[in-house]
Amino acid sequence: MINHTEAEERIYLELALLRLNKALNDLDTQIDGARKAIIESKKYVYANRDQLDPAERAANIVEISLSIDKGESAVAKRSRLQKLAQVPYFGRVDFSPDDRMEGHAYYIGIHSFSDETGQDNEIYDWRSPVANLFYDYNVGRALYIAPEGEVEGNIDLKRQYRIRQGVMEYMIESTININDEVLQRELSQTSDEKMKNIVATIQKEQNEIIRNEYSHELIIQGVAGSGKTSVALHRIAFLLYRYKGTLTSDNMLIVSPNKVFSDYISNVLPELGEEKIAEIGFDAIAASELSVSYQTFDEQVSELATSTDDSLIERIRYKANIEFVQQMDDFVRYVDASYFSPSDINLDGVHVDKAQISEVYQAANALPLKLRVEKTATVISERTRNRNGMKVDRSTMNKIKTAIKKMVKTQSLLANYMDFYHYIGRPELFKFIGKKKLEYSDVFPMVYLKIRLEGPKGYEAVKHLLVDEMQDYTAVQYAVLSLLFKCKKTILGDHSQSVNPYSSSSIADIKKVFPEADPVELLRSYRSTFEIIEFIRRLNPSSKIIPIERHGEQPQIIQASDRGEEMMRIIQLLLAFKESGNRTLGIICKTQNQAEMLYEELNQTVNADAIHLLTFSSEKFHEGVILTSAHMAKGLEFDQVIVPFVDAANYKSDLDRSLLYIACSRAMHRLAVTYHGASSSFIPVEVDR
Repeated sequence: MINHTEAEERIYLELALLRLNKALNDLDTQIDGARKAIIESKKYVYANRDQLDPAERAANIVEISLSIDKGESAVAKRSRLQKLAQVPYFGRVDFSPDDRMEGHAYYIGIHSFSDETGQDNEIYDWRSPVANLFYDYNVGRALYIAPEGEVEGNIDLKRQYRIRQGVMEYMIESTININDEVLQRELSQTSDEKMKNIVATIQKEQNEIIRNEYSHELIIQGVAGSGKTSVALHRIAFLLYRYKGTLTSDNMLIVSPNKVFSDYISNVLPELGEEKIAEIGFDAIAASELSVSYQTFDEQVSELATSTDDSLIERIRYKANIEFVQQMDDFVRYVDASYFSPSDINLDGVHVDKAQISEVYQAANALPLKLRVEKTATVISERTRNRNGMKVDRSTMNKIKTAIKKMVKTQSLLANYMDFYHYIGRPELFKFIGKKKLEYSDVFPMVYLKIRLEGPKGYEAVKHLLVDEMQDYTAVQYAVLSLLFKCKKTILGDHSQSVNPYSSSSIADIKKVFPEADPVELLRSYRSTFEIIEFIRRLNPSSKIIPIERHGEQPQIIQASDRGEEMMRIIQLLLAFKESGNRTLGIICKTQNQAEMLYEELNQTVNADAIHLLTFSSEKFHEGVILTSAHMAKGLEFDQVIVPFVDAANYKSDLDRSLLYIACSRAMHRLAVTYHGASSSFIPVEVDR
């Protein structure tokens, strides 16, 4: 075995860094040479543009293009090597295959690195098959799947390292699972401005999800702090590595809840050596399909937080379940059968019998209504002959097409959608906001109806779709995704973190739309201390969240005599945070209105530049003090969290309980809950106040 001792490991690290730096210097020389060659080639083509024949000019352009591609490849490789020069590797596994006399020490890093010949890897990519040994096994019997099949043998040694800026801070060696100790050290660190990669601490159950290649739809139910979003992003990176050449970042798409969350996760894929992938929100999907005015999801959540309208809740609940989608499907079949009424056509001296039109319409029954009518119009107009048996002219053909299209009951999507509620005998379930503005609960039913009647469009290039915050989308939204995206999907979220429990979706609900989906659960939370997890478990007794044994301070429950004293206590917590060494503090209110009011109040006593207010229009996540709503805080995490105004009047409904759970579960190391007057009944009575 090489490198028995820590001293030998440190020497090995120095040698690895020397080889990496040499490779970097060689690449710099190569890139500089390529740059100069491209410049010279361009100068040559320009200077001789009049003398070069087309073939020579084309050959020179191809040569320049190839040089550029080669240079870009070298630049990308340099970026990977620069990362390795900072942290060459984080783990090692010594494996002895059964069919070999000697074992091999595999050093695992964020990227692979080969010796000068390019034949032998000195560092293995965390996504490589052999890296599975590191993530899935302890010392003892093990196997991994190589291209040629299963390789069985023994793991003789496992080590983990923390290397920063090329310096080894520590090394841990054990004959048992060593992830726990390293995990404890990593989780005890303060949070950063952006989500980080987790390649050094991927757990076995997470690794299984990341490397899943067979599921067409994979549904990940992950409790708060289980790392589900990070796991999903690492899964994207693994698939790009595994299917390099047939799958690129251009073939991936993320359905993201908001721009702040997109910014928060934006570093993960680039850290893993992959390009950022495109993101889209459900609101953008709706905007591309509808031309009417409509309420946004954020506006719906804000309305629900203060509304006492039971009929609003009934409308939302009714339109959120799979039975509603089935009713829409019944209505589409009814429209197909009854909204097109053929009639005889007599114009420009030609006659078309309605029976002929009906026959063509029935033959196209596999198409959506709009395409079906268009095909009927095209076929009939091309078949029609004048008195002389000749094809009719273009003008007459267009008139025939127009006449057939007018045989549809209505061309208005909104009229069709309103007809649907009369069809099911529930016209009271459709209600405008003000003048002709759709409620959010009507937006995606209307999108679904449009796609069913007109056909899907626009997303053929997407080969893998990642859907985050799955609990906030209804059955009809998943039905829309099933029509727009026929590709593989990774769907993730937490049923306990719904900002609208009247329309939230669980694994069981989503499987009604994707019956062949494979569900998995991540129950262990790595974000919060044991004490914080115990607190939030009492907020939501139905949660399956399991804490890890990382201890810290008990959550603070701070009672004030009035609002003025509560504000003073919040300011005291703010000042204590600045002295704590922690890097991020989230002040998380129930609603956006409350967050904005608190922001104005704090600005009267605290430097405004020291607090960042996150709103629905925000695009960036900032380090330091963040003030926002529970809705906007979803998916984020903070070293310390303050949840203000947790009194009986403010937190009382099922929705309020869900929002309080979300807010408190953002805390990594410290949590404080403040209130004045009577406390919310959701606050655990067992906690010392």
